[in-house]
Amino acid sequence: MTALVFDCDGVLADTERHGHLPAFNATFERFGLPTRWSEDEYAGKLRIGGGKERMASLFEDPAFAARLGDGDRSELLLTWHRAKTEAFRRLVSEGRIPARPGVTRIIHGALLAGWTVAVASTSAEESVRAVLENAVGSRAAGLIPVFAGDVVPAKKPDPAIYRLTVDELGLNPADTLVIEDSRNGLLAATGAGLRCLVTLSGYTRDEDFAEAALVVSELGDPGRPPVEVLANRSRARPGTYLTLDDLRACLEGLR
Repeated sequence: MTALVFDCDGVLADTERHGHLPAFNATFERFGLPTRWSEDEYAGKLRIGGGKERMASLFEDPAFAARLGDGDRSELLLTWHRAKTEAFRRLVSEGRIPARPGVTRIIHGALLAGWTVAVASTSAEESVRAVLENAVGSRAAGLIPVFAGDVVPAKKPDPAIYRLTVDELGLNPADTLVIEDSRNGLLAATGAGLRCLVTLSGYTRDEDFAEAALVVSELGDPGRPPVEVLANRSRARPGTYLTLDDLRACLEGLR
């Protein structure tokens, strides 16, 4: 049986720019922290997998660390991250983070065709489920297993999250396609022995995706401008938007 495994951030929705970054900054303001990340600074933080881990990087600045004192940093990070997750979920509930083109159509089509659909992300599970439900509706979201947050000890590019997904769902790696938007995600997928399709996001266009089966600007939808194909090592021949046949063709061999 064919399986699709979606990353969340940058794949289901453009969450980094319109969700996570403003939620981080709102949290810093709420707790009086002397930090605000610009879009350029946040682009660098995206090389770090996981929200708590990105927040922990603040302590690399000696002045910041000295201001916070010698208290329990683990507890601070948990408190900040819970607040950040709440801020992010509010943005989702307010409709501020719409699904990326093609996501709703592809997921509903795959479920109707009897494919397995799952989500594997390094973000907090509550955030991922909120984005998924916003993208496909509560009924479809209830059919989709989510593997997220701290369910594995190492974040992407470590392949642990995809290995867990394959093992827990009993997937055949040869029939499983991962949809990612970043090099970290691509390396995690291929490290788990899975084929990967990349849909570029605003922060990842200049990354190296040499190992991907197919690299496109988006999944696309009828009535939108044609998708841009940036690299294609698969048997897929996309038209103006990607179809389930295109996704299945990504599993049929690489050129």
